[in-house]
Amino acid sequence: MVLAVLALTASTVPATQAVAAATPAYLDAERPVAQRVSDLLGRMTLAEKVGQMTQAERGAIDSDQGQITSLALGSVLSGGGSTPAENTPAAWADMVDSYQSHALATRLHIPLLYGVDSVHGHGNLVGATIFPHNIGLGATRDPQLVETIEHITATETRATGPQWVFAPCVCVARDDRWGRTYESFGEDPALVQQMTTAIEGFQGDGGKDLADSDRVLATAKHYAGDGDTTYGTSTNGTYTIDQGVTITDWQHFQQVDLAPYVTAVKQRDVGSIMPSFSSVQWTDRPGSVPVKMSANKELLTDVLKQKIGFDGVLISDWEAIHQLPGDYATQVRTAVNAGIDMFMEPYSAPQFVQTLISEVQAGRVPMARIDDAVSRILKAKFELGLFEHPYTDRSNIKTIGSVQHRAVARQAVAESQVLLKNQGALPLKPSQKIYVAGVNANDLGNQAGGWTVTWQGQSGNTSFPGTTILQGIQQAAKNVTYSADASAPTAGSDVGVVVIGETPYAEGVGDVGNGHTLDISPADRANIDKVCGAIKPCVVLDVAGRPQIVTDELSKMDAFVMSWLPGSEGAGVADVLFGKKPFTGKLSVSWPRSEAQEPINIGDRNYDPLFPYGYGLTTRR
Repeated sequence: MVLAVLALTASTVPATQAVAAATPAYLDAERPVAQRVSDLLGRMTLAEKVGQMTQAERGAIDSDQGQITSLALGSVLSGGGSTPAENTPAAWADMVDSYQSHALATRLHIPLLYGVDSVHGHGNLVGATIFPHNIGLGATRDPQLVETIEHITATETRATGPQWVFAPCVCVARDDRWGRTYESFGEDPALVQQMTTAIEGFQGDGGKDLADSDRVLATAKHYAGDGDTTYGTSTNGTYTIDQGVTITDWQHFQQVDLAPYVTAVKQRDVGSIMPSFSSVQWTDRPGSVPVKMSANKELLTDVLKQKIGFDGVLISDWEAIHQLPGDYATQVRTAVNAGIDMFMEPYSAPQFVQTLISEVQAGRVPMARIDDAVSRILKAKFELGLFEHPYTDRSNIKTIGSVQHRAVARQAVAESQVLLKNQGALPLKPSQKIYVAGVNANDLGNQAGGWTVTWQGQSGNTSFPGTTILQGIQQAAKNVTYSADASAPTAGSDVGVVVIGETPYAEGVGDVGNGHTLDISPADRANIDKVCGAIKPCVVLDVAGRPQIVTDELSKMDAFVMSWLPGSEGAGVADVLFGKKPFTGKLSVSWPRSEAQEPINIGDRNYDPLFPYGYGLTTRR
């Protein structure tokens, strides 16, 4: 019997070793990530490597998902408003898993990375928790809350399939005429650096937690200087400032525009960074001309990768390389050699693959550059655990839009409110007869702003669930009259509340001068005049992504509150109005007296804003 066992054991040893030898090292989860990357890279053809560097929009491949396999695509994304036909958590997960099955059908079974813009919650998904935009979160001065918010966002996002978010924006907004001002935490680089806790909310502890079902790969954007471009320098269509030129000297660029990325890399170990559409032109270098960031080898490779030590993925912005000089081959070659690793080529993935292969074969792009790019991409995929668990872990799907998640969003709304004036009007009392005016009092879409369900966002209350500011007020007080245009009689009211503000926009579409202004609308002005002229005290709330010009109206108000873009939980505004929670928010940007005063920032010579950076009255509960 003993001899038989020994014989059996001896006969199985070679078989076990044979199986181990047949399993590629890159599929062995016990090995270090660096070893797995090296092993897999050594097995890949040039075409497979270039495929990994390519990201396509789901709309371009959905009807022919075989392209994922034939091109060996490394990534697919949903642009703003790009969703499955049925915009539900399960449909999202089914969609991403379908794409993943085609990636796993490739020769080496390399899983797909799926990216999405979760910039204030999983905004593309109907039913997700929609948080205040970053400009409001900056006003909270609460880095721990920001980390918690992005952990929730990561949880809701990954439960529906995407493992990669194009957030947070760590730009420093230096000109409120910029249409992306609300995506910035503020005008002071020190504040933005504090709020890079967002990255840890998304990713957890560096690469250690990325494989967890409640974490995603984060993207610090837009490197670097996109909030600091000079008004009038944009050459993109009708944009006035977005995608323009940052005209600066090295010291200012380092202290203001670059600083948050140093923190993002060195302290937060951010997994990816997205170069900006904007350009840099140096004032301290004679003969300097604007260079698009996608072509800036000095800033992408020499500074970011080598000096700062970034070891993650550089992902280009939407068709960004198409803005570079020259023909398409020149654009591809320039951007790859500058240091970009993955290319967001939403509708030209096949052309990109073919072009880059040709450039390498012609010797115009070194193989070492390709290997560096692909190594970074594979590292992210291994750390995300995609080789072991490529399909969506749906265990957290029921937490999406949960009571607990919305409670955190409501807390964020309350903490973000900035009380700029109060002459005995606040807090309101539940017993008062309250007259509420203004479209933005009862419009979820306006309250959430851009990047909500669709790219530009949209007015109205039909596209996603939530609570409007009016509904929050109605929950707190029984006697509330609402009149959007202030046409209802005001007689008998104890207090007036006028909600003014902006309608949704995103990116350069929202630039001042591109159909937008910092001035409040004639309708809002009329509502202030009518309600504040008839009812004392009168409270005005501003629901907007940036300061608006209220200089001439301020004297008519007894209280003035900046509500920013609060998202889906308008009851958080009511919480501070009625004193359930104290006002603690501080301005994350300087408030101009006039549009002509822009750009105005803390530290400027002759600094004279209407309200200074950091201003905000506090109240007790």
